[in-house]
Amino acid sequence: MSLPHPSPDPARPTLFSDEAWVEVLSAMDRTYADLVDYQERLERQNAELQEMRTFLTAILSSVSDVLIVAGRTGQVEQVSRSVLTLTGRPEAQVVNAGLVELFAEAQRPVLAALLQGVREQRRSASLECDLLTAEGMEPLELSAAPRLDERGRVDGYVLTGRPLGALRKAYAGLSESHDALKTAQAFLVRNEKLASLGRLLAGVAHELNNPISFVYANTHALERYAGKFETYFAKVQAGASREELIALRQELRLDREVANLREAINGARDGAERVRDIVEDLRRLSSDGAGEKVAFDLAETARTAGQWVMRGMKQPVTLDLSSLRRVEVLGRRGHIQQVVMNLIQNSADALEDRADGRIRLSLGAEGDRAVLVVADNGPGVPEAVRASIFDPFFTTKPVGRGTGLGLSISHKIAEEHGGSLALIEADEGAAFRLDLPLAGGVA
Repeated sequence: MSLPHPSPDPARPTLFSDEAWVEVLSAMDRTYADLVDYQERLERQNAELQEMRTFLTAILSSVSDVLIVAGRTGQVEQVSRSVLTLTGRPEAQVVNAGLVELFAEAQRPVLAALLQGVREQRRSASLECDLLTAEGMEPLELSAAPRLDERGRVDGYVLTGRPLGALRKAYAGLSESHDALKTAQAFLVRNEKLASLGRLLAGVAHELNNPISFVYANTHALERYAGKFETYFAKVQAGASREELIALRQELRLDREVANLREAINGARDGAERVRDIVEDLRRLSSDGAGEKVAFDLAETARTAGQWVMRGMKQPVTLDLSSLRRVEVLGRRGHIQQVVMNLIQNSADALEDRADGRIRLSLGAEGDRAVLVVADNGPGVPEAVRASIFDPFFTTKPVGRGTGLGLSISHKIAEEHGGSLALIEADEGAAFRLDLPLAGGVA
């Protein structure tokens, strides 16, 4: 006989199997692992957020340009330390203030319109605006960009501005330095001309002495002729007879002296014109070449420069100018004449103590350029120094014979005229090529 099965007691707890307990413990482990993983990710995100805040704080503290972050309504949310330094106001007075209130009152409507355009077009814009500072106004080159939220809507503005006051001072200083450099260059050009004039003094004295002596001699002749004519006309006024006047005329040889008088006048005129031409050449040589660029004949300028160098030459050197033809160029004649003189003088120095020294100038046109070549039959330029030939103060001449500035200044002058100066290959000796913009063409 079997015993009856007891009925379950509702107050007694239900016993779980081992498999159920294992499942519960596994779920708890997974939950705990998820919590740990979430905690780690949260800590990493907090660390990244803190690092980003530190980075942004460093940027806001160190950036030299103006940086302003504003909300959608135009209230300032963050500013760089440079803003506080410029305005001279504490951060508490700047943050939460109206953005436009940081700028000059007259420019606030323009700035507000700019921000509205940035918000509507979602595109950066810029303008020049004056920031109110403790010392007055600081002009800024201001750029405003939209700040977008996660849904792409404009949530505010980021403004960056570069102070223009220091930049304009720098530009002014640069301009002053440039002017000083130009003045120094003009001074060097003038000194180089004075050095050239010093070398030419003996030749100039000789050139002036000849026509002046000619004029002086003819003046003495004219004075003698005037005395004879005064004697003859005094007799006429005294009422001398015709026979007496004829005899006096023959005695004074007035018929011959009348012919000589015309010759003396022509001779004096020729001498005076020669002196005038020499003085005009000196004036052109000593001019500083300043002023507007004008059209002039490069052949005439080169011919004058060559003649002046030859006047100061002591050794026999042949100057060949037969290949010069009229070519109009645009520039400052005084400076170009100095360039040509420097080139010819360098060639002449290279031909020192050479009996068959020869310098040849040739001039022509290539396209829209005038090309002048100065070549000699000297020793040429050594390969080792060709790259340094136009460097300032570089010279192959003995100490005291050259400043090393002639070619450097000439190269600079050529560039300023829109041309170039270069050492070119030659069959013998050295050859320099000067090219300049044409002004009118070739005759």
